[in-house]
Amino acid sequence: MFFYLSKIFWFFIQPLNLSIFLAFAGLLAIFLGRRRLAVGGASAAFLVLALSAWTSLGALMLNPLEERFQRPASLPEKVDGIVVLGGGFEGAINLARGGYELNSGGDRFVETAVLARRFPNARVLVSGGTGAILLDGEGDADTAPRLLVALGVAPERLILENKSRNTAENAEFSKELVNPQPGETWLLVTSAFHMPRSVGLFRKVDFAVVPWPADYRTSGREGVSLFADNEIDALQNTTVAVREWIGLLAYWLSGRIDTVLPGPP
Repeated sequence: MFFYLSKIFWFFIQPLNLSIFLAFAGLLAIFLGRRRLAVGGASAAFLVLALSAWTSLGALMLNPLEERFQRPASLPEKVDGIVVLGGGFEGAINLARGGYELNSGGDRFVETAVLARRFPNARVLVSGGTGAILLDGEGDADTAPRLLVALGVAPERLILENKSRNTAENAEFSKELVNPQPGETWLLVTSAFHMPRSVGLFRKVDFAVVPWPADYRTSGREGVSLFADNEIDALQNTTVAVREWIGLLAYWLSGRIDTVLPGPP
């Protein structure tokens, strides 16, 4: 139930959709003769879209998440396994074409391939099924072997978890699959903005991981500014940031993570 409610809620609250719904509400108010409601709806729609696409709001919201966990200053002496969370592939395109097209989160898998070469004895767990309700696509754990093997990772090293639909299930199913033992070192690779929620969820299922953030979206130098980025990227940053902060709050309120913003121990 949580999965479906979260998807429905996000459909309405993401900035672009929210601005469309507000604009539609304003248009409906015109037909109903409610002038003040019409002006309010149109103004709210413009404000949401302008803040999302024309300002550095998204970067300012993302940066604290990206800075929460840093990569270790030095590489561990021994790594038993690498867990990479899904979200880096174009599932619909790969299902149709059989390739390994990457999206904006594809750095997760590039970094995983690099780590796999540095630690040739480490197992590589790819966790990610299909998290969409309506769109048809291939899960990342089904696509990833084609890319990772092409980049030199031996197929026998791969462990594939293709049932998870969200980050909570990533953590739960990953632990069930590999049964990590005390003293083992597992790296967790995901987007830097996504690391706080991911670490919190892995802690909750008692799967000790070393955070290895990738896929940074901010430089940390944006500041409060207008037109600092192109509109599409700025809108995407705002969308990602709003989703992640709402996800943190929802997971905390539902008891899935212990604090609203998990951090280093």
